[in-house]
This record gives sequence, structure tokens and C-alpha cells, in this order.
Amino acid sequence: MTKPVVLVAEELSPAGISMLEEDFEVRLTDGADRSKFLPALADVDALIVRSATKVDAEAIAAAPRLQVVARAGVGLDNVDVEAATKAGVMVVNAPTSNIVSAAEHAVALLLASARNVSPAHAALKQGEWKRSKYTGVELQDKVVGVLGLGRIGVLVAQRLAPFGVELIAYDPYVQAARAAQLGVRLVSLDELLAQADFISVHLPKNKETLGLIGEAELTKVKPSVHIVNAARGGIIDENALAAALKEGRVAGAGIDVYASEPTTDSPLFELDNVVATPHLGASTHEAQEKAGTQVARSVLLALSGEFVPDAVNVQGGVVAEDLKPGLPLTEKLGRIFTALAGGLPARLEVEVRGEIVKHDVKVVELAALKGVFTDVVEEQVTYVNAPLLAKERGVDVTLTTSEESPDWRNVITVRGTMSDGQTVSVSGTLTGPKQVEKIIEINGYDMEIQPAEHMSFFAYVDRPGIVGIVGQILGDQQLNIAGMQVSRDSRGGTALITLTVDSAISTSLLEEIRTAIGADVARAVDLV
Repeated sequence: MTKPVVLVAEELSPAGISMLEEDFEVRLTDGADRSKFLPALADVDALIVRSATKVDAEAIAAAPRLQVVARAGVGLDNVDVEAATKAGVMVVNAPTSNIVSAAEHAVALLLASARNVSPAHAALKQGEWKRSKYTGVELQDKVVGVLGLGRIGVLVAQRLAPFGVELIAYDPYVQAARAAQLGVRLVSLDELLAQADFISVHLPKNKETLGLIGEAELTKVKPSVHIVNAARGGIIDENALAAALKEGRVAGAGIDVYASEPTTDSPLFELDNVVATPHLGASTHEAQEKAGTQVARSVLLALSGEFVPDAVNVQGGVVAEDLKPGLPLTEKLGRIFTALAGGLPARLEVEVRGEIVKHDVKVVELAALKGVFTDVVEEQVTYVNAPLLAKERGVDVTLTTSEESPDWRNVITVRGTMSDGQTVSVSGTLTGPKQVEKIIEINGYDMEIQPAEHMSFFAYVDRPGIVGIVGQILGDQQLNIAGMQVSRDSRGGTALITLTVDSAISTSLLEEIRTAIGADVARAVDLV
């Protein structure tokens, strides 16, 4: 059997390469050389790049088999995510691989700027001993303004807090309560500019942030301020910053990123009160290792049709962090639905209730569809092709949401109407600090049981002795019951047994139990 092909277009950690070579054919090419890169894409299933390879519409069109583009790093400036999404190609990155390295580098630049490390070092190397010229400032009791309280901004704030600073931040997408938990006071951009003794930038580069700190903003800062940018080039106007530094309106700066990279020609490089580095935020051995192994893991998941936590595009939508823990549960609900229904529905409704509906929950629908189709089609089901499978098989899919969830914080329900009018439903939730998966409803029967690798369901007329019969049959076959719940609509009415067992129940054994208890429904599903 031919192995899927993974094309590595730039340097990747040996650990990442080793992970890939276990399951895939790994090829290497020079992504910066288009004459080599484009032809190499003809038969690849996955592409791994860093920052030098341009993955544009032309490159995506040259790769008809491409399923996933993985960026071994945080930024995606060199990947046309929109073109990839239109082509049904998943895009992933390694969002946490370099966050510690980037945060530490920002702190290093801030301290180096505060203490004039760069010019003092250069002077001493040139035989000049100038202690008084390079007198610096302490951090203690100063105000540090953090622009952006994302993962890296939070790490920077946490690392600077022990210096005895007052932390303020500007981030319109963070709630004040969350900032307060971090010991940070949220302020407006103008307030931050006016109050901060040190400013550290940790914002993504987009239309809203490009040129955010320009000539007008630099007239609002203290002349003693030190400004650090280890995030993305272009957020700070380099020419405006250079002018402010020359004119004494800004005391110092630590810069790691630039509007155009690579560069050796920034006006900032001419100034003694600037410590400049060539985009070293992610340049640690640890960060490179993490980036390589994280994207290798994402490629493994993507080519296996599994949910990829670091995917940035799932049918065009960004996956919110709050939604990710519930997606494996939703897939299981979809598989249980299909097992209970015994086939595909004519209409399928995915219902999401609770506080998570404040996010774009389209990905929950995709997870449900993946689960519904996993056990009924031959081809590999993915988050990208699941909607197409539904369309091809005439399944009408709707997604409904409601903020109201009276009994549980959040509830996800997969409900379908079969061609004969029968309705089948299964609901689940995550509970507690550990986000434990629970099935809480099946076909209107309330329950609370954790999904397991092997599950069975029996619907029958409620009467004494049924549990004993089921237990006896399974015991005779040396099948151990891990969990059991009996739910009923009324005494003597209809009841549902939900079983979790340590190993799979065969079709013949399922039929034996059904006959023995006179069950109307006897279904099993193996969630492995």
C-alpha cells in the first residue's frame, strides 16, 4: 500500500521528521526556490513549511492531492488561508511552540533596553569604558504596558510581575475580570501610551493592528518610555519610531521584528538607544523542537481524519479554544446516533445550548457529521469532506443554537428524523474541572453515563428481572460490565438500558439478549 506523501519544504527538527517517517513517505525540497517547489507539489498529501515558503493560490493549485498545510511556527503570513479553505485544504500551525521563547526574548529586549546593554557592550568591545554614559533605569515601581493579552502577552506579564512593576494592558478582546485574575489592569490604548514607562507589543498582525503605533501615537508617550516589539513587524511604524528616538521623545527600544524581513537596512539600526535582533523570538532549541513535533502530530491527525486542535480553518471558521474539548464528545454522539438509528437520517439537526454559543459553533456541526458518517462510509471522513458526504447522501443538515441550558452548562444534541418519520436523539455534555464526557439523554431518556469504547443499548417494556437476565447472559460469556444505567419513562412503561462493557458484544450475542428480554431496540457501537 502506498504511503501518503509529506513534503517538508524547510528545515524541521529531527524529532518531527522521525515522527512522520513512521507512517508517511517524507520528501524534502527547497520551498524558497519556486522552480523546485511547485513541481514537487504534484502528488503530496501534506506540506510542512516555516516562514520562507510562500504557500499561495498557485502553490495550492499545483497540489491536487493536498489535504493539509502545516506551518512549523505561530504566524501564517506566508500561507493563503482563504485559498486553502476554498480548496478544502486544512491549515494548521504550532501556536504554542515558541510562546515561552518569544516571551523570554521580549523580557530580554526590555531589560537590555532599560540598562543600555547593547551600546555599552559595543563600546566596551571597541576599547571604551563609559559607565556614566550608559546609566540605565530600574523596572521596580515602573508601569509596564502590555499591548495584547494573548498567550505570549500573558507570559510576559507573569514574568515581569516579580520585578515589582504595575501591569496595565490594552486588548479589546479580553474581559476586565480575566485581566484582573492575572494582576493586570485593562486600559484604553491612549491610557496605556500615556501611563507606561515600558511598552511591550504582543498583538497579531492584521488590518486592525498594522501601523497601530505610528507618528500620532508616539506623541502621546512619556519621553522616558522604552518600547519593545517581539511580535510582528509593521505594528510599529519603524520610521516614526526612529524619529521619536532621535528626537528624544522615546528613550529606548528593543526590536526583533520588522515590516520587511529579512532586512539589514532599518533606520533603527543606526541608533545607539536601540537593541535590535534578527527575529530571534522563536530561535531556541526548545522552540524548534516543539514546532517540529507539534506540526508532525497535526499532520498525523489530519491525514487520519481526526480533529486537529491547531487547525486554523475548518470550513472557513476559526476553532475557539472553548469549543475544542467538546469536539471528541460530539463525534462520539454522532457515532452513537448512527448506531441507534441503524442508518442515515433524512434530516439531521445539531443543537448546541449554553454559553459556548457565543462562539462560532459551526465546527460542532462538522464534528457531529464526522461521527455520523464514520461507521457507514468506506472513505476516510474528515472535517473537510463531512459536509460533502452529507450532501451526496441527501442528508439535510441544520445547526441550531440557544443560550438557554437549564440543567447543564452546555449541551450538544444530535437529533435526526429517519425516512419513516422515526426520531432518534443523543445528547452529551462536559462536566467538572476535568471536562469529563457524559451522555445525558438518548431518545428522550435522561441518564448520566460516560461514553466508553464498547457500548450497547436495549429498549424494552419495563418489568422486573430484566437487568438480571442481561447480566447473566454477559457473565456466561465472560464479558464484564463496566457501567450500566436503566432509564424509563414511567413505571411499567418503556425503559432503556445503556451498557458499557470491557470488550465488544458480537452481533449474535446482541441478538440473544434482544430475544431474551423482548427488546424493541438492541444496538451496539464500538468507539475505538
